[in-house]
Amino acid sequence: MKWTKEKAQDWYKSKNWLCGFNFLPSSAVNTTEFWQRETFDPETIDRELSWAGEIGFNTCRVFMQYLVWEADSDGLLERMDQFLEIADRHNISTMFCLFDDCAFSGKQPYLGKQDDPVAGIHNSGWTPSPGHERVVDQAYWTQLEKYVTGVVSRFAGDSRVVAWDIYNEPGNSSMGDKSLPLLREAFLWTRNTDPEQPLTAGVWSGDLKNLSEATLELSDVITFHNYGKLESLEAQIAHLKSLERPVICTEWMSRTLGSFFQTHLPVFKRENAGCYSWGLVKGKTQTCFPWGSPEGAPEPELWFHDIFHPDGRPYSPEEIKAIRKYTRP
Repeated sequence: MKWTKEKAQDWYKSKNWLCGFNFLPSSAVNTTEFWQRETFDPETIDRELSWAGEIGFNTCRVFMQYLVWEADSDGLLERMDQFLEIADRHNISTMFCLFDDCAFSGKQPYLGKQDDPVAGIHNSGWTPSPGHERVVDQAYWTQLEKYVTGVVSRFAGDSRVVAWDIYNEPGNSSMGDKSLPLLREAFLWTRNTDPEQPLTAGVWSGDLKNLSEATLELSDVITFHNYGKLESLEAQIAHLKSLERPVICTEWMSRTLGSFFQTHLPVFKRENAGCYSWGLVKGKTQTCFPWGSPEGAPEPELWFHDIFHPDGRPYSPEEIKAIRKYTRP
């Protein structure tokens, strides 16, 4: 059963202000490379999460890949537990994201060695989960249900998991309302495991009315994406807070679009709205490049996303000061 507004607010009051980041280790080009046994990289994860903890971030959002579960469910659960152990050591909670329609690479997910990044292109290797064909083919849904219930039940009472993001940007990559049935089923499957954590899916596009309404209808706590300027962020927070549930922005921060730590963090803190910026360390996803950057483009002087160089140097010391100001007042 969906949480009442009172239960959701009580949950949120029990947490410190959630201020964190979306995380993929710099050594992974996509979620498959992140979670496969052959390329899971706890050393890099530990090093990079230590940098996040040192500047005061207390939570991260992490994407899963269904195909890895299908090939190696026990191993995936072990690696998830190992990830949680590392993150918790740095005082960072985790929001796992189960499904995702984004397909920056133009490819569907596949196992084995992943393609190398294409120079200059933002997220050139990113693939969706479980893959668009599985989203619409209900013959796969028995397996998808096993994945959802297997993962969530394993960590349903784990205090290191702060929330479950059921589906990232449903309808993206021209899927539209074709993703709506799986979105609804995935919420139902997750609720059937009776997790202690809240469930959510983010509002992300004003053009997908049915999906936006469904995410708000189904979610215990309200999450949303906003890469825009301050006025847009303030208006969206005000609108969503009128629904009387906790409000958390699970994707933000894009410097070339006018979304900065120095300007936006004060608003998130003032409004007690949780926030997860995109990116931590410049790596194989190449998200320092903007959306739509052409192949072979030189590294931009103004990074789109990401906070640290691979050796731990901050992209902007002034940004680090701003983050510390609000995470460690």
